[in-house]
Amino acid sequence: MIEKVTDKKIFNIKACIFDLDGTLADTVESIAYSCNEALAAVGLGPLPINDYRYYAGDGAKVLVERAMKAAGAKDMDDLESVFEIYNGFFKKDCTYKVSVFDGMLPTLKKLKASSIKIAVLSNKPHDRAVDVINKLFGEGFFDMVQGQTESIRRKPAPDGAVMIAENFGVKPEECLYMGDTNTDMMTGTSAGMYTVGVLWGFREREELLENGADAVIEKPQEIAEIACAVKAGIF
Repeated sequence: MIEKVTDKKIFNIKACIFDLDGTLADTVESIAYSCNEALAAVGLGPLPINDYRYYAGDGAKVLVERAMKAAGAKDMDDLESVFEIYNGFFKKDCTYKVSVFDGMLPTLKKLKASSIKIAVLSNKPHDRAVDVINKLFGEGFFDMVQGQTESIRRKPAPDGAVMIAENFGVKPEECLYMGDTNTDMMTGTSAGMYTVGVLWGFREREELLENGADAVIEKPQEIAEIACAVKAGIF
């Protein structure tokens, strides 16, 4: 069910920007496996898979730091080495235990068929984000994939979302921004985009509402429904 939360209007959709982890793909088991292996290398962990839903969302290094603290690390002296081990697992197989959410692929194809640009904005390191998307969807399927780099502040800063809109030659108010965490809601809102919280990801409805969601949806198919409703002037 599509739940409109605010009175914010969107009159035209020319682009849809998606978070990756917990929005396009179910990556929590992959994240948990890789981080637990990295923790074990320094005598920590393991942590429950579900806990990683709350460690993810603000970049890989922040995730590792949160996991280390949860596992009882007394200091962060091993942070860099644990982070490198964690990254090493993703370099070997970035889609290990990763799956695209049901209904997402046909939804993306509908958007593309409607000449709506689609992009990914992730706090994963850029190379890892590109690797994951290319292996899950095929190279060139998305019009743009942007991960974390030195030149673009990570979410919730709006830099990446605004840059994608500029690259597409569209206005922020002509973009839907989809994500599953507080970080995503703050990103889309600060970028001036219509921000949609998704309930199939890592966090709960309350977090999305408290951090600026304009609408909340329960299944990927509802993204295309929003686009159709806007086109018909009834959203």
